[in-house]
Amino acid sequence: MSTVPHPADLTIPALLSRNARELPTAEALTSGIESRCRTLTWAQLRAEVVAFAGGLRASGLRRGDRMLIVMAKRQEHWVADLAAAHLGVISCSTYESLSDADIRHIAAHSQASAVVLENATQAARWMPVLRELPRPPLVVLVDGDTKPGEQVVRFHELQTLGHGRAPERSAALAKSIRPEDPLCMIYTSGTTSTPKAVVLSHRNVLSAAAALDASVPGIRRPRSISYLPLAHIAERILGIYLPLFAAGHVTICDDPAQLEDVLRAVQPDFLGGVPRTWEKLALRLRTLRERLQADQRAAAEQAHRAVLDGHRSRASGVHGPTVPSGPAVLRDLRAAIGLEKARRLTVGAAPMSTAVLDELAGFGLSLLELYGLSETAGVVTLSRPDRFAIGAVGTAIDATEIRIAADGEILVRGPSVFLGYLGADGCIEPAIDSQGWFATGDVGHVDDRGFLYITGRKKDLIITSGGKNIAPAKIEELLLDHPLLGHAMVVGDRRKYLTALLTLDEHSATWAAAHGIDVADLDALAGHPKVWSELDRLVADTNAKLSKVEQIKAYHVLGRPWSVATGELTPTLKMRRSRIVDRYAAQIDGMYP
Repeated sequence: MSTVPHPADLTIPALLSRNARELPTAEALTSGIESRCRTLTWAQLRAEVVAFAGGLRASGLRRGDRMLIVMAKRQEHWVADLAAAHLGVISCSTYESLSDADIRHIAAHSQASAVVLENATQAARWMPVLRELPRPPLVVLVDGDTKPGEQVVRFHELQTLGHGRAPERSAALAKSIRPEDPLCMIYTSGTTSTPKAVVLSHRNVLSAAAALDASVPGIRRPRSISYLPLAHIAERILGIYLPLFAAGHVTICDDPAQLEDVLRAVQPDFLGGVPRTWEKLALRLRTLRERLQADQRAAAEQAHRAVLDGHRSRASGVHGPTVPSGPAVLRDLRAAIGLEKARRLTVGAAPMSTAVLDELAGFGLSLLELYGLSETAGVVTLSRPDRFAIGAVGTAIDATEIRIAADGEILVRGPSVFLGYLGADGCIEPAIDSQGWFATGDVGHVDDRGFLYITGRKKDLIITSGGKNIAPAKIEELLLDHPLLGHAMVVGDRRKYLTALLTLDEHSATWAAAHGIDVADLDALAGHPKVWSELDRLVADTNAKLSKVEQIKAYHVLGRPWSVATGELTPTLKMRRSRIVDRYAAQIDGMYP
């Protein structure tokens, strides 16, 4: 491939054009595995993108317009998204799980000129809202039918329309796109308030993509899997922009429950995930190890300890091999979940349990922790195979600066910091100070080696009735080191001491069976004496690691897990703390007699 310009000088259309020109027959985007797969080469992908862009332009979309994409992970999602980029239209993927209130807010606030809907199910939710807007948008339907009289245009019709138009016009438009131009919007998950629209430029996302690509050099045209929602900044970087930058091959996994099957089929070079993904894979590896014959299990456990010791030595700066593989028994276990060839494994978006990180490291899967927000294109700091520290989220990426404010808030300045929030009038409102610093809302510190440690969210700080400021995230992370628990939320604002709401993990029956408890129902398990005894020990062990004011004095166990559907979690799986406090007010009050 030709020499790659600096990411600050690149645009999405330019990268797609480069890949189609230099790697026309190379695989770019695959949907499904084995007999169900359909693959687009880079030349084919660009042809579909240019055609759809032509259809959108013929339908009236212009530079600066906004387009919502309400669609699951499928090739048409990539085509629509990249087509918008070719026109200078700002794309915005939305979560399928949005509430009706969020749909109304996003439809009105975005002032979208077009909305791409996947099927009749999404049309039934969105069309009544879109009809009531002052300026109803163009509605594009991918599959299925709508109610009689609904004004929609079919996805394939737009592509056909675009095929019939001069491609030179689309090419000229794509060349006019500048790195500093708006590219996409992401509505924040809104843990405490109405979601805000984060507007990112080509330069923002490609700076983040370049940093990830450089974190483990030497991977040529990496294979990866897209399985998280494209409404999340992490998946946009990992599933769209990084593969474009590195000319990689993405396989779409449309059902996260099938991730392990897709991993085995693809054998990716790279996998990024949120903590929950890695927790499930760690559990799977433990289960596979326990099923080994006694001599093999003993060998695997011994190898695990040795590899983990090497990992910890490298974390402390002691020289050692960059990527430990361990003996054949560990390689076989990694191969069983499709990660034998993986060389770049990342985790972010939420705090990750040190116990799970150690568990995976012992299997030869060293996760690179990173830190970022939607407002920073997902990446501010990044760990590297030869430079990481336990408990830290890495060091600042290229051309990015970090400063800690007097109150502990993390401030960021650099090329990945967003353009601003979309205002009610359609203008982009910058959110940086006069010197270019963005206040992240997170609290942390930087050590003398440059590693960043996250303490928690500034708005989540608990102020006890005694006036003590306490970050709950550290305490919650210690509690979640135990496989019994799915979520833990520390409570104590304006109270005299701290307490915790705990939910059992959806896989806690595995722990129960291993400890002789024949109970599969989570509600029954939550009240089992052995579970309470184990949680008593966990809380005692946690308290031993905390100062007196940080210690948990009481806890309440909930049998039902928290989820997006039940309202306790955002679409990005963050806790809606204020909602949880309101919903479980009686249980909380019961811990403060």
